[in-house]
Order: sequence, then structure tokens, then C-alpha cells
Amino acid sequence: MRLRHPLLALVVVLGLVWLAREPMLRAICGYLIQSDGPERADVALVLAGDAVGQRILRGAELKEQGFVPVVWVSGPAGMYGHTEDELAIEFAVKKGKPREWFQAAPNEATSTADEARLLLPRLRDAGVKRLLLVTSTYHTRRAGKIFRATAARIAPEISIRTVAATDRDYPPDRWWQLRQGRKVFFFEGAKTVTEWFGL
Repeated sequence: MRLRHPLLALVVVLGLVWLAREPMLRAICGYLIQSDGPERADVALVLAGDAVGQRILRGAELKEQGFVPVVWVSGPAGMYGHTEDELAIEFAVKKGKPREWFQAAPNEATSTADEARLLLPRLRDAGVKRLLLVTSTYHTRRAGKIFRATAARIAPEISIRTVAATDRDYPPDRWWQLRQGRKVFFFEGAKTVTEWFGL
């Protein structure tokens, strides 16, 4: 008989969690997203890691709207002997974007931290002072934090704004309903937590 009230309380709590699950899941998703939005800058830098082309098309959109004169495209080693910048730029050109809008930036990065460490000195040497960092919605908070921290050490003259590219696999209002959305959340969430501990 003593268990009745604790069990009842547990059932009520679980019921409330169930009823509030969607707002809670939206809020969790919201933590990963920290997009500053675009303003005029010297360069947009499209980060690697997008296999469907949303980031490169967002970069092209920024050029088209007059926010930047050129779009740099990060290009770690990709598939079948091509770097990602080659594949991304070719994709954008096939979508009707002029090739001269883009500056290939091949590199040996295997992480966002590597991209910051390798590309910020090149941007600094090119005279960039204002940078738009283009990445997927779910990646904006972590990428912005990494790039700003790295810039503070090696290129403090560069100010950085993050700009989100929508991601079909991670719609903020229903990511938990999609298998790929759950995978994205798991991996980005794990990377965010390990980042807190400097791992």
C-alpha cells in the first residue's frame, strides 16, 4: 500500500513528460542552433560536411544577395580522389551558379576545429576582416564557438557571424520524427558535450 502514492506520482510525472515531449524536443534542438544571420562581409566560408548541397547553395545565396563578393568553400579530402570543395562547387554550377563566385579552399581537415585552424590563417592573409561562416542549422552553435575561439588566438582581426543553411535531415520542428534527424542530433549532441570537456 505504501507504494501506491510513489507509483501514482511516477505515472503523473511520466504522463506530463509525454505531453510536453514535443516542446522539450524543440527546445533541445534550439540549443544547437545559434545563427547570427547575414550582414555585409568580406567572405562567406562554406564549411565541409554537407553531402546534399544545402550549405553551398546558402553560400551562393549570400553572394547573390550582395552580402559577400566571394564564397570560399572548404574542401577536405572527399570521395574517389576529389576534395569536397570540388564536388560542392560543381554541384552549385550545375544548379546555375557562376563558377567565379566560388574560391576553392582545399585542406586536410578532419574536424571543424581543423578547418578553423587551417583556414583562418589563409583568410587573415587574404585580408579578411568580416567573415560569414555558413553551415547547417544544427552545427551553427558549435562551429561558431570553435571558429571564434580559434580566431581569438590566431586571427583576432576577423569578426565572425554564423549563417544557417537549412538541412532537410534536421527540421527543428520535427527532427525527432526522422531517423536521420535523430542520428544528426545524437552525433552533434555528442560532439557538443565532448567540446565542453575539451575533447
